[in-house]
Amino acid sequence: MTPLAAIIAQRIRAAGPITLADYMETCLLHPQHGYYATRDPFGRAGDFTTAPEIHQLFGELCGLALAQAWLDQGSPAPFTLAEPGPGRGTLMADMLRAIRVAPGMAEAAQVALVEASAHLRDLQRQKLGAVTHLDRVDDLPSRPLFLMANEFFDALPIRQFQRAGDGWSERLVGLDDRGGLRFGLAPPMDLPRPGQPGDVIEECPAAAPVVTAIARRIADHGGAAIIVDYGGWNGYGDTFQALRDHRPEDPLAHPGEADLTAHVDFAPLALAAMRAGAAVSRPVRQGDWLLSLGAEARAQRLAAAGDGGAMAALHRLTHPGEMGHLFKAIAIWPKGAPAVPGFEALEPDADDA
Repeated sequence: MTPLAAIIAQRIRAAGPITLADYMETCLLHPQHGYYATRDPFGRAGDFTTAPEIHQLFGELCGLALAQAWLDQGSPAPFTLAEPGPGRGTLMADMLRAIRVAPGMAEAAQVALVEASAHLRDLQRQKLGAVTHLDRVDDLPSRPLFLMANEFFDALPIRQFQRAGDGWSERLVGLDDRGGLRFGLAPPMDLPRPGQPGDVIEECPAAAPVVTAIARRIADHGGAAIIVDYGGWNGYGDTFQALRDHRPEDPLAHPGEADLTAHVDFAPLALAAMRAGAAVSRPVRQGDWLLSLGAEARAQRLAAAGDGGAMAALHRLTHPGEMGHLFKAIAIWPKGAPAVPGFEALEPDADDA
């Protein structure tokens, strides 16, 4: 049993089973034993590899998309260039390099990173130098905001509900007869969602408020946001998962020592952006979006210049069997402004898959 497993077990013995959201938040963010508080989880030496860690191609294209949106909106200055959950700072470093193609943009950018982990904040300072660190998206200043969120929402705590008989029961984490962690169900509740026995639905209570805060700043002050993550649209199913040393494992096996995530439901994110007064895009596949931005031509130029990994990275980022279809992207921008490159506006009440 890990140190954090013992802490969680003691809590359950004292107060009863906990929600999956409580379990995720404790495992990821506990100040002494939480996953993000104790390690660098990225890259080959960590537990998973994100798109920015695969190759500079991803971050450069993200930066160029935001640069075009900045130019389309009249080059507002100063503005906030923000990233929630910025990992080691690799994506932001690549974007800062790419936006230099837009005259004056890099000089007008005031970088803000939303990061809860003190350990990762140190890594980000090593990569980027002096940057502003914020605890929450709500702390972003009230000025034009250009934001990139890659694999941020998948780590936000979720709640799960399972259909049992005629009702839904929340999935909880409790203890088995030997004191180990196990899943169980709370008493049935009235949840207005259709379903068959055994169906599972997931809700992420923190996601919509985060998007609302972002979209309100963009609607009021200008800017753009791009959100990339793996997931779908109004999806059902148990997508809660743990990754340790690049391999999946039981999410209850090593609390605090494995990454915990769930697929992102983009539908409530888009609805939150609309309700906040911003325009929002249809979801697009990551591969289609990157290719629409010229990923293939850029990879070919890098390969011709001696970058031996460029074409392999292009395949991994865009191929349907790799990250190309599993990962989706949406964008947010002010109503009346041009769409962010590679995106089309989502009409209200649209039912996108």
